[in-house]
Amino acid sequence: MSVRHRAFSGVQPTGRLHLGNYLGALKPWVTHQDARENIFCVVDLHALTVPEAVDPRQLAAGSRQIAALFLAAGIDPERSSVFIQSHVREHSELAWVLNCVTPLGWLERMTQFKAKSEGRDSVGTGLLDYPVLQAADILLYDTDVVPVGEDQKQHIELARDVALRFNHLFGEVLKPPAISLPPVGARVMGLDDPTVKMSKSIGESRPNHLVGMLDDPKRIRKVLMKAVTDSGCAYAPEVASPGVVNLMGILSALTSEPVDSVAARFEGRGYGYLKAEVADAVVAELEPVQARYARFMDDPAELDAVLKRSTDRVRGIAGAT
Repeated sequence: MSVRHRAFSGVQPTGRLHLGNYLGALKPWVTHQDARENIFCVVDLHALTVPEAVDPRQLAAGSRQIAALFLAAGIDPERSSVFIQSHVREHSELAWVLNCVTPLGWLERMTQFKAKSEGRDSVGTGLLDYPVLQAADILLYDTDVVPVGEDQKQHIELARDVALRFNHLFGEVLKPPAISLPPVGARVMGLDDPTVKMSKSIGESRPNHLVGMLDDPKRIRKVLMKAVTDSGCAYAPEVASPGVVNLMGILSALTSEPVDSVAARFEGRGYGYLKAEVADAVVAELEPVQARYARFMDDPAELDAVLKRSTDRVRGIAGAT
């Protein structure tokens, strides 16, 4: 009998989950939840690294909303665990233990810390230290693999280094995790700037940057019809502009039609036809997700029950570690 590998993934409860989150993370998670044991965590403690930006009530509400979206997207709580990080105290406890074995220099070289602290007179310790909490999130559960984007690769490598250092000092206790990067082309780029990855933080100030998972169909169509392309009509992936390639990639991810086939089908036609078909596909994909999300939010007792079952399940694993 084959042993299923365990995967851990986390999402911060800040900003709007968008089409990139759905296609790059949630949809693949749903597809592969029979192939491995999955632990999905709403990492609310990570949202505290900039405390002046945190409204406690919004953080609590946002955590529940993200959990409900996980479930609405198709995560089955009988096959996968969905819980809120702060509800399992071992995350914070292990983070402190790992802090004591993590050299300061390892944290100071993190590129995300350098980027987020640049130009600021002072930063909180949490901004420097949150990769250690992230390592604790992962190492608590004897995680075999962590599916992440390229921007998080350095942090997972740190988690591996911390685990190896801890084991060198105290014996074989923690399992160094493997990294699972998305396949080439899995990244969804910004609709207003297809040279940058679609981002929750960018979307807060640029409304045409992304399509939110909870956006109504009218807004979805409006944003996609405004998506940046070019003035030509080239579709072949090797010569098409980044915006066109991005739209074809979105359509391919939603319909499973290969990008080359999409390109051949639209060759010689204006980009408006492509945008319209992408919009139809996005609306068709997200409408049932939105309906399931509404049912969870209308029945808070059921959502609480689902979260409690998952929390009890993972707490047993975390407590043992």
